[in-house]
Amino acid sequence: MSDPLNICIVGSTGSIGRSTLEVVRRYRGRLRVVGLTAGTNVEKLIEQALAFRPEIVAIRDEAGCRRLRDALAHTDIVVLSGDEGVCSVAAHVSARTTVISVVGFAGVRPTLAAITAGKTVALANKESVVAAGPVVMPLAQEHRVPIIPIDSEHSAIHQCLRAGRTDEVARIILTASGGPFRQRPAGAFDTITPQEALAHPTWRMGPRITIDSATLMNKGFEIIEAAWLFGIDPDRIDVVIHPQSIVHSLVEFHDGSTMAQLGAPDMTVPIAYALFYPERPEPAARPPIFDPLTTARLDFEQPDAERFPALALARRAHAMGGTGGAVLNAADEVAVGAFLNGTVRFPQITEFVSDALDAHRVPGTIDIDALENADRWARQYVMSRIEQPKPRASRETRITELR
Repeated sequence: MSDPLNICIVGSTGSIGRSTLEVVRRYRGRLRVVGLTAGTNVEKLIEQALAFRPEIVAIRDEAGCRRLRDALAHTDIVVLSGDEGVCSVAAHVSARTTVISVVGFAGVRPTLAAITAGKTVALANKESVVAAGPVVMPLAQEHRVPIIPIDSEHSAIHQCLRAGRTDEVARIILTASGGPFRQRPAGAFDTITPQEALAHPTWRMGPRITIDSATLMNKGFEIIEAAWLFGIDPDRIDVVIHPQSIVHSLVEFHDGSTMAQLGAPDMTVPIAYALFYPERPEPAARPPIFDPLTTARLDFEQPDAERFPALALARRAHAMGGTGGAVLNAADEVAVGAFLNGTVRFPQITEFVSDALDAHRVPGTIDIDALENADRWARQYVMSRIEQPKPRASRETRITELR
């Protein structure tokens, strides 16, 4: 057997991080964890560090560092803290591949650190491209670093594109489950509760991405991500609702051929694909599979643009260029948090995002500082609007504003 592939996982205590460690277990001896990081979940990070014995760990929360150091004092594991510590793990010398699985803008700096260090990036943090594509993608090209997406949809596109060149693509078709409100009348959106929105019919994810799936903002992010990752104009990226979540995405070529990637809705499969690409090794334990004989039907439908304005907002943010994606992401994150704590209603999530895009002005120079400034501005802007809400508009007025 060849030497194991050394990996670091930035965000190991979240859902994708835990699934990545499950992949390590499934491919016994083929993967070795050399670095782990967490945000605040120090107890879970301790548990993982003791189980996998990496060379280095980091926790963003400075307060949890003492507990982490004490728990690992009897080991040789190096313990770091803060943003710098997380970036050090992302760029760790022993790693060949760095998995970026943290949620939000917090993933941008570690992604840049991994790219600068020449690591292959297995990317689950879509915000690194949505919010920081103008900086991340040129840097990856400069360092000739491959970015392999972990999102099931973008992993599907990546796999389908192995059948043809990018210049042969007519369009990309992203599939969306439709979330829990696919058939809910628009007039009932005002009464949606966080508990209802968190009850995703197919996937088990973190709270923010689950709400983003319910608004379809997550799919809007994926339009931007696909545009950056594959060099495809957003006008050639379509979204269809596919409630079974079996077809993860499709690529249509100019000759009329359409390639689709199918699989069980399980994140360990795209994670393994990203880690081992271009190989497809056989795991020690059989992964979940798609069995066509047990699938009664595969349905597809057009998303309702009026009930789900997030798709149009994402296209608008990308068209703004520069810091548009950073504002979209930050405004959405704050609005989603306010919905989860009961401060705003479900339809207001996209209303506040639209307001932020209206108010933002893209600066002339786009670098990491400009993106971070835009991120801070958007958060403060939406928080101020939440604290001083505008009068409640009718549904018809809100739809007109978001068009």
